[in-house]
Amino acid sequence: MTMKKYIQDLIIVSNRKLNDDYFILGHTDTQPLPEMLPGQFAELKVEHNPDVFLRRPISVHDVDREKNVLYLLIKIVGKGTQSLSLLKAGEKLNLVYPLGNSFDIENVRNVVLAGGGCGIAPLLYLARCLHQKNVKTTILLGGRTSSDILEAKEFEKYGSVYISTDDGSQGEKGFISRNSVLENISMFDRMYCCGPLPMMKVFASMAKEAEIDCEVSLENTMACGIGACLCCVTETVHGNKCVCTEGPVFNINQLKWQI
Repeated sequence: MTMKKYIQDLIIVSNRKLNDDYFILGHTDTQPLPEMLPGQFAELKVEHNPDVFLRRPISVHDVDREKNVLYLLIKIVGKGTQSLSLLKAGEKLNLVYPLGNSFDIENVRNVVLAGGGCGIAPLLYLARCLHQKNVKTTILLGGRTSSDILEAKEFEKYGSVYISTDDGSQGEKGFISRNSVLENISMFDRMYCCGPLPMMKVFASMAKEAEIDCEVSLENTMACGIGACLCCVTETVHGNKCVCTEGPVFNINQLKWQI
């Protein structure tokens, strides 16, 4: 399905700091926000910083239709995201959105979502949409330590949340892929995953072994968001594909991964 793309100046309604590394921007407009699907993203223009030329690709974190607010979860990794972290309510931010494809949420009854670190960004809106369809949803959140576990209370609104940390400071100790809730992985009919590449490859291998469907959201560098710069190309069974236009969501059977 081809969706209309918009270039709009949205109004910042909130800038909520989660910790030293992460913050969430809330955006609205005087008109109803356009339709957005779970898994899509926006390209953000960084103003007033001469050192930043390219837009920043950020996943749609959540959409509250009642409040007409789009939320973006952002990690501070450089000058661009640092500038975005300083935005205040009432200021405007230029977005190109919604970009990319989306997670497939049809014909599922019992699913598991797995997010590591900033990989949880596209999964909250996915959890909301699944909840609206009465899909039983299990949510795995993982990180090195408790400070890496983000938005757990928000996820609890839409499913059962299980936490894993490498150091055991919150939830079960160990990798997210070893959480005890996965001991009966075959009970799920689909898995959705986003996070570090090694983590996603582990989940892809587990899904294949259990013969369940699995979709991953890739986090390749995306400079343009429209398939022009080719910096986000990934190898698939159908040749090289731009993650920004053919993805960022891929079924693992489409990807040429060594797992």
